[in-house]
Amino acid sequence: MRRGPVDSGEPDRLYTVTGGRSIARDSVFDLVTLVVSEGEPPERGMQSEHVRILRLSRRPIAVVELSARLALPVGVVKILLGDLLDAGRITARHPKSSEPDADRLPAPETLKKVLRALQNL
Repeated sequence: MRRGPVDSGEPDRLYTVTGGRSIARDSVFDLVTLVVSEGEPPERGMQSEHVRILRLSRRPIAVVELSARLALPVGVVKILLGDLLDAGRITARHPKSSEPDADRLPAPETLKKVLRALQNL
């Protein structure tokens, strides 16, 4: 097995991409947060990673999928997404929760009847 050079340059690139930031400011994004670009074309002079995110997010895409497609760590992608969110270039939302609505649950009496019937089996 051959080892590569100790300093491959990758950490320096990530430092440059994020502007020296190592964590996202707030926890708006998690792995399954869906991101959608706002339809404005990328501006001239934008960072190439921002442009790629805007192109990839023309349709809803999860943060983890962006990370995979960009071949960047999730933490770096979250920082870049924070920049775009602050600039109003993207919207972010969490997928619909699987928790049922309280008004859609069966009445407690019905649940008690079902429980009794199951216990009688």
